[in-house]
Amino acid sequence: MPKLLPLLLCLVPATLLAQPQPREEWVLTTRVYGNLLHQRLWLEREGERLRGSLDGDPLEGTSSDGHLHFVVTSKSGARYAYTATPRADGLTGEADWPGTNDPKARVSHPFTARAVPMRPPGPPRHHDFEPTTFSNTFSADLPPVLTLWPGDSVNTRTLDSGGVDEKGVTRALFGNPQTGPFYVGTAADGDTLVVHLKRLRLNRDTADSLDDLVGRAMGPRLAAKAQAQGLGKPVRWKLDRKRGVARPESPSPRMKDFTVPLRPMLGGLAVAPAFGFPPFSTGDSGRFGGNMDFNELVEGNTVYLPVSQPGALLYLGDAHAAQGDGETSQFALETSMDVEFAVDVLPGKSIATPRIESPTHIIALGQAGSLDDALRVATAGLTQWLEQDYGLSLSECAQVLGTSAQYRVANLAGRNVGVAASLEKQRLARLKPLPPP
Repeated sequence: MPKLLPLLLCLVPATLLAQPQPREEWVLTTRVYGNLLHQRLWLEREGERLRGSLDGDPLEGTSSDGHLHFVVTSKSGARYAYTATPRADGLTGEADWPGTNDPKARVSHPFTARAVPMRPPGPPRHHDFEPTTFSNTFSADLPPVLTLWPGDSVNTRTLDSGGVDEKGVTRALFGNPQTGPFYVGTAADGDTLVVHLKRLRLNRDTADSLDDLVGRAMGPRLAAKAQAQGLGKPVRWKLDRKRGVARPESPSPRMKDFTVPLRPMLGGLAVAPAFGFPPFSTGDSGRFGGNMDFNELVEGNTVYLPVSQPGALLYLGDAHAAQGDGETSQFALETSMDVEFAVDVLPGKSIATPRIESPTHIIALGQAGSLDDALRVATAGLTQWLEQDYGLSLSECAQVLGTSAQYRVANLAGRNVGVAASLEKQRLARLKPLPPP
């Protein structure tokens, strides 16, 4: 019924629409020379009059003769005119824009709009979501699998990196298939999405890895030795969930007593990348999160991701039963998992890079093509955290980092590498945080 509301309102006589209607949230998608631009549209109706905003720019218009006509005025004064026809599944129409290279020219672009369901009344809700499809890209163009609101929580499942579920059935293409995307109501470009990892539970007794070392971790002599010995063979691990340890299923004599503690984590956690970027492979990472493969994405920690698209569009997957720093074997202990998470939104708070908060540390994650660049991004991210949340000057940040920062290699296995810069919360206890805005 909520999707049909805008259509029905256009068909009701204007005399019955004298009172203001509830504010509507839409995702408006304009095809700009073959590229999909997704924007957050708010509409308020009073009789035939339309008011609202598009990505924060004000709009004015009318609703008449079964059509919506509105004009959006940008901060620079440019005017964008839209004519929309309500359909059963949303809106469709044409947008009249100023030319991208000649502002005096006018260009027509087709658009569609999808209504976001209204927020249910009452307290935040808990959802049980059983995924039936999975994504091999972090994309803004896929339809959401579920709409959430700040404070909501979700129980769901992930596959392993090969696309295999907890029953050993292949459900998706290999390459870290993700559950999602989840649309988070109110989240908009420039906000921060907060993801609380409330519960991560292994749901099978096996995991897979390799007897390998990533190229970035080897010098010429070690690389030659690894090639000569044929490293890169699969290794199956048995997961003893009752005792909380993993061991090789078919160990060599010297490895027969080797065990590692289970520490379930998510390798993949991401929001959709910004307009102008193509969908990223689920093996990739960047400012949007992605295949971070950082072993602090564990139960009880909170992850902060910068929002660039309406609703953020949250993806998660690539579960690991355990992983050392850097994922140096190319694969960690790859498995499937039951996941419970909750979401929140920090409106108007823009962060430069993913952040992780544990009970004891704050951590900024830098992801780039080299360790040098990733270290720079991580340092800038941790500095920004101190500036935003504690009001420190750059000089004061330098004093804190120089005495207290800790660096770890988070990921070596992807196209990008990751470096984590962290601070113990205890070191910051005497610094007075800024009040929330």
